[in-house]
Amino acid sequence: MVSPPRRVRRALLGVGTLVVVLLTAIAGGVGWIWATADISTVGTEFTRPLAIPPLAESTVDADGTRVFSLDMRSGTTAFEPGTDTETWGFNGSYLGPTLRASAGERVRVRIANQLPEASTVHWHGMHLPAAMDGGPHQMVEPGATWTPEWTVAQPASTLWYHPHPHGATEDHVRRGLAGMFLIDDAAASALPLPKTYGVDDLPVIVQDLRLRGDRLDGSHTIFRDVGFLGDRTLVNGTLAPYQEVGDELVRLRLLNASTARIYTFAFDDARPFALIGSDGGLLERPATLDRVRLSPGERAEIVVRMRPGERTVLRSERLDAGLDFWGNRFAGGDDRFDILELRAAPTLRESAPLPAALVPASTPDGSDAVTERRFDLTLSGINGTAMAMDRIDTTVTRGTTETWVVRNTDGMPHNFHVHDVQFRVLDYDGGAPPPALTGPKDTIFLPPNTTARLALRFDGPADPDTPYMYHCHLLWHEDLGMMGQFVVVEPGQQAGTPHGHAH
Repeated sequence: MVSPPRRVRRALLGVGTLVVVLLTAIAGGVGWIWATADISTVGTEFTRPLAIPPLAESTVDADGTRVFSLDMRSGTTAFEPGTDTETWGFNGSYLGPTLRASAGERVRVRIANQLPEASTVHWHGMHLPAAMDGGPHQMVEPGATWTPEWTVAQPASTLWYHPHPHGATEDHVRRGLAGMFLIDDAAASALPLPKTYGVDDLPVIVQDLRLRGDRLDGSHTIFRDVGFLGDRTLVNGTLAPYQEVGDELVRLRLLNASTARIYTFAFDDARPFALIGSDGGLLERPATLDRVRLSPGERAEIVVRMRPGERTVLRSERLDAGLDFWGNRFAGGDDRFDILELRAAPTLRESAPLPAALVPASTPDGSDAVTERRFDLTLSGINGTAMAMDRIDTTVTRGTTETWVVRNTDGMPHNFHVHDVQFRVLDYDGGAPPPALTGPKDTIFLPPNTTARLALRFDGPADPDTPYMYHCHLLWHEDLGMMGQFVVVEPGQQAGTPHGHAH
């Protein structure tokens, strides 16, 4: 056999060496990315008093309607001394005031868009007419106003509001457009629960961010296909916050207002706490837990006991969600954050014991369901179909209960949010729902290969031409088209055609 010429052998050897060098570099790069992928702020020094969003001012019209005003604005916020960061907010430069109303009350919100682009305001968790929902069909152009009006028709609960423009929701929420909307009712008010806003009843709006000088960095880093993940956390727009408390029992209204990050909330000393409420209101009875997992959009109301003079830190621990080692690493599952320090006064006001029972269940048990529907979640869409603004995907009949079977068939984490209704989780991953999923819910986390059966009742009002949304609330997934539309119709009525939609 004749050997190739020497120059050919040298060339082949050079190519082989180059391939080895490139493969080594790639392996080294991937190894470095892996090694530096996790984030930890454990050990944070808490240096800033927690900001408490003010209760929104309102007026009451002669007919009893409570009227709020929200201006969507751009501005700057000093998260750190000496640096003004470009942000968006409601009635200010970042976040918004807490709206508060009572069940049965008529409310009207005057929304003015002073931003440089169109946006919306969606009332997450609110039962209201589709035309008032604030989804992508209710866009508010720059310089325009929108005035939704509805009657509050649901139990006491911790809801929130945020933008919902199709294709840009992650960006608008990440910039700071969010706020709480609290609902009160007679049953909850009569219970001996902590209820003095900003004192023993604290809003805790948790977000992650990445600061880059005078701007918020919203880039998606390599391999992180869940969306934007920041390297620090805010509570109510405050970095490294502490809250001084003067009561034995403190109620924390936890809201995951991040766009993709999933938190496992616990205390640094593993102390137990009482879970008293979920997305849509109070549970039937308190549940004793030592951690609660919240994906984007989910809420939990917890009550923690403090001892005089002590300090404890609300922390987000590593995520245990059945993800593979690669997916968990790059979905933020190995990250840990110190989020908020509670500092108890030397002497504490005595708190009433928590009641053994809270409120009766407000969601259907599924026994009268008229149909069952299946929803398979993948990044490419729901049931294999990406969102289309002019297509109605599901039609439901007013006054009926349905069972929805939602399954994550992807290898990445998703969750599922339904507008307008609160649902009951009938089973989760083949078994009874855990305590954190036993209350009224509008958003549910679904790790890969997880299935949940939900019971939903659609009380209307009917509107065949104006849809509500259901979607993944990891907001980049929503923006990519992981969303569908449903309308509520009267018995025998057909779905219409969405009108006035914008893309």
